[in-house]
Amino acid sequence: MTIRVLVVDDQALVRAGFRMIIDDQDDMRVVGEAADGSDAVACARMTRPDVVLMDIRMPHMDGIEATRQIAGPARVVILTTYDLDEYVFDALAAGASGFLLKDVSPEELVNAVLIIAGGQALLAPTVTRRLIEQFARMRPGPQAADSLAALTDRETDVLRLLARGLSNAEIARALLLGESTVKTHIGHIFDKLALRDRVQAVIRAYEAGLVTPGQPERRT
Repeated sequence: MTIRVLVVDDQALVRAGFRMIIDDQDDMRVVGEAADGSDAVACARMTRPDVVLMDIRMPHMDGIEATRQIAGPARVVILTTYDLDEYVFDALAAGASGFLLKDVSPEELVNAVLIIAGGQALLAPTVTRRLIEQFARMRPGPQAADSLAALTDRETDVLRLLARGLSNAEIARALLLGESTVKTHIGHIFDKLALRDRVQAVIRAYEAGLVTPGQPERRT
């Protein structure tokens, strides 16, 4: 299966560099480029990409509004120059599935596309943890703790560790579970809370007060 990628950035040099890296992979192909958000939305409708690499600051329509219109059918990775870009908080709310600094290595870019295309959120980079924690500080949501009432105790434990940035394998070790069992619990969490991916799960955990910014990882 070839992963279809749309590259959106107002700088032609950035688009050309990402295209060169992605098209060099056997299982990836750039199906379109766009220089602003409105072109991105139109191009996404025509090309039906799996993954969109989306700049934020662009003319005509910014990457936040474009993400809001594209996210769902396609999974959006936000490209940012700074590790704490104020606009990234809005991109989280708009449905972004991950974040990348524009100076990533080719290997990191390829790995990010693979992760996002595989249905996961890009939560590994430290910048993403910091962004989500800052998001939680700046934008307390309406969700109360009882919004997690549908979860079992074990599912709550899994969500807590997921929100601290642990991988499935790390959660499995912390809770003395099999990794397949952890995946099952995460699937149930997504279904019960109507979540799309791990980014939304982390935000919900912060909003509900299950974890708080700066809280150390809890290992059971």
